[in-house]
Amino acid sequence: LHVIPLLVLTRNLKRGLERAKTLGVTLRPHLKTHKSITIARRQMEHLDGPATVSTLEEARWFAERGVSGLIYAVGIAPQKLHEVSRIRRSGCDLKITLDSAEAAKMVSDFCMAEGCVMPVLLEIDVDGHRSGLLPDADDLIDTAHALKHGAILAGVLTHAGGSYDHEGVEAAKKAAENERAGIVKAAERLRQARFLVDIVSAGSSPTFMAAESMEGVTEIRAGVYAMGDLFQANLGTVGLDDIAGSVLCTVIGKKAEKGQLIVDAGWMAMSRDRGTANQHCDYGYGLVCDVEGVPLLGGNVVMSGANQEHGIITAREGYTLPLDLYPVGTRLRVLPNHACPTAAPYRTLLLVDGAGVVTDEIDHVRGWG
Repeated sequence: LHVIPLLVLTRNLKRGLERAKTLGVTLRPHLKTHKSITIARRQMEHLDGPATVSTLEEARWFAERGVSGLIYAVGIAPQKLHEVSRIRRSGCDLKITLDSAEAAKMVSDFCMAEGCVMPVLLEIDVDGHRSGLLPDADDLIDTAHALKHGAILAGVLTHAGGSYDHEGVEAAKKAAENERAGIVKAAERLRQARFLVDIVSAGSSPTFMAAESMEGVTEIRAGVYAMGDLFQANLGTVGLDDIAGSVLCTVIGKKAEKGQLIVDAGWMAMSRDRGTANQHCDYGYGLVCDVEGVPLLGGNVVMSGANQEHGIITAREGYTLPLDLYPVGTRLRVLPNHACPTAAPYRTLLLVDGAGVVTDEIDHVRGWG
């Protein structure tokens, strides 16, 4: 079961809205973290958006539930254009992203053939992390020129993925300024070339939480701040008490000779993301807490190993896990390394109050359609 304390979630969502207001930008939250309309309506500035999605199945699902302003923040492919067009015809202003003249021509040709309009954001690479056009490259302007017919330049977009490579708030501040400077430079170059650039979209949870200025940026896309996770806690941009999502599991056995508990949650329940392994504090597959969410032995018990449906719980070196305190049937909660893939496979998400009572069982979208 995937459990979310409502008090923690509400605090995180409020912090995000206040942070965007302080920075003077629109918040366009990335809904891929929870994929839930119930949470989205608490997270977005308005009931109809704006918001960000990572799959067209998410776009379709949220559009059907009234979210009318979406960015599909993954580079477009020709096989997806008919679905994009269908979602747009339903009344949703779905914008797409691309990072090459080749892709721009493809979208332009589709729009001409179908007689439709598609707003496009050019993806900008500000830190060498992933895809995108370089802010000072000639092909930035060439790609904009390749947008014709109904393919309309709506703006520029970036994701400061490099902000995940360094720990500490100061590192996040530097990444945020690098992100801001890079995306603003790209927008300015396009404007100098006589293109209209309405949207200047930046986004990552570490830079969102740490930025000192977002001058020149119009909106922020961030998602995991809503739920928090151990990777973000290691970065220093959230605390352990800001982690809302957790996996509720049950002790099903013990290995006394090894000092281990065995639980019924393995890597299918937690995800195989081992992102904290390369950080200063390795949490294995997750940090183990009691059923109320308090870390065991002061935060020194982790899911050190996992099979598909079995999790192995151990104490860190120098600590002893008192196995007798956890008989078979004991419920435990495990905080995840990465909120997004941990929440994704569950059929429903459980919101609980301060007493641990389920107040809502919420549906969310899964898969790719």
